[in-house]
Amino acid sequence: MRRHRIAAIGGDGVGPEVIEAGVAVLERLAALDGGFALDVTHFDWGSDRYRRTGAMMPQDGAFQLRAFDAIYFGAVGAPDIPDHLTLWELRLAICQGLDQYANVRPTRLLGGREGPLKSELGAQIDWVIVRENSEGEYAGVGGRAHAALPLEVAMDVAVFTRGGVERIARFAADLAMTRPRKRLTVVTKSNAQRHGMVLWDETCRRVLAEYPELDVDWKLVDAMAAMMVTKPGDFDTILATNLHADILSDLASALTGSLGNGATANIDPSGASPSMFEPIHGSAFDITGKGIANPVGAFWTAALMLDGLGEAPAAARLMRAIDEVSRTGPYTPDLGGQADTRAVTEAVIAALAP
Repeated sequence: MRRHRIAAIGGDGVGPEVIEAGVAVLERLAALDGGFALDVTHFDWGSDRYRRTGAMMPQDGAFQLRAFDAIYFGAVGAPDIPDHLTLWELRLAICQGLDQYANVRPTRLLGGREGPLKSELGAQIDWVIVRENSEGEYAGVGGRAHAALPLEVAMDVAVFTRGGVERIARFAADLAMTRPRKRLTVVTKSNAQRHGMVLWDETCRRVLAEYPELDVDWKLVDAMAAMMVTKPGDFDTILATNLHADILSDLASALTGSLGNGATANIDPSGASPSMFEPIHGSAFDITGKGIANPVGAFWTAALMLDGLGEAPAAARLMRAIDEVSRTGPYTPDLGGQADTRAVTEAVIAALAP
């Protein structure tokens, strides 16, 4: 039997709630499949740990995670701790520490659901957004000086390297080639950001010249945001920088009806480090503890994780169950229903049965 070692980090807010639901679904799926098993180790890393110890995770946290095959992550962020501390000391510390440079976010309407767009437009949504996940606007380079003085200054520097852009462009191109449309849209803002984004454009063009079979187009990020709403069928695989893809992928998830539906994979394509899989909805402290968090994003994330572990049939089985429950219900309040997290979880588990 194939055994996969999973590090489960619930994190903050509703994160532990949806990860608990996701683990329950994964364990049921493994039992039904019979060909693989999951050894899940839970970590209490997050804001509660920060309040106790002054650190979101141990100093060697990223190193500890190297012992696992995959990381299943919930959410990070708390209203009483600055976001730049929670994010940089946990999620980004893991992504950068393990060089998970490719962030992949699929988007489509699940189970025939209707999002906020007209039905004929919403039905056209079938995207995969590839986000450069290691540098760009989130490189962490910058600083502050002259604190509390009238001339106080703060600076964040977006870092683009030829090697960093080359590897994400190649990853996106290879992914686009596996999809039926073989279409890739590269998002830029080089009309205004004339150094880093120009290097981005030049490097992407050079890499994509190696893929003559790809249908490639280019969009400025502001135009892209508008066209995702007005002409969603124009896009398939989308490549963007760390910041631009962060924003566009949240828009994409909202267009499916709820941020609670969104799933993400933070991938080290080399396989040297484990990849991390997470729903994109955040910690949602306004509903924490109420038992009504939407677990669909965590389930879709679990399917991405299974796919990354080489368990494609199980991943496909889980996605069929998610689609069935998305079509028939029950639904959590963010999707217009009255069901709680447990009810949706039980419905997906029931839908897994042969």
